[in-house]
Amino acid sequence: MSALYTSLDPTTAWMEAQQGFPFKPQPMTLVAYQASCTDVVDLTKVKTLKALNLTKGDLASPWEYMANQGQEPPTWQLAKKLQEIGYAGVIVQSFAPGCKEENRNLVLWDWSDAPPHRIAVIDDLGRLPKSVESWKTDGK
Repeated sequence: MSALYTSLDPTTAWMEAQQGFPFKPQPMTLVAYQASCTDVVDLTKVKTLKALNLTKGDLASPWEYMANQGQEPPTWQLAKKLQEIGYAGVIVQSFAPGCKEENRNLVLWDWSDAPPHRIAVIDDLGRLPKSVESWKTDGK
């Protein structure tokens, strides 16, 4: 399923983008969002994990490897289950290399530019490109 995968702070976003790889950082654009989203499950709470019969290990599972092996990762099963019940997304600890318990992400599978799941890019000064053509730098 499609998902908007965001981090709750710039450091976590950086760690997620780098994934612990030992290469020089490549250019990236970080944007801030204003989020007004209801129906989000906080998976950083032990009580919530227990109620969903999950562990931190389930959340940290190597989803890409599992998917490449033809297995459905527990996080994908969880997202489907929560979406069916009516939840729009989750707050979850980041398991990117170097992250700690306080590093968190907001992952949404139901978002729009209108309530109750409103997400809007903050670009008060109009610095972000307005179209695909705006990104082109080599004249092509």
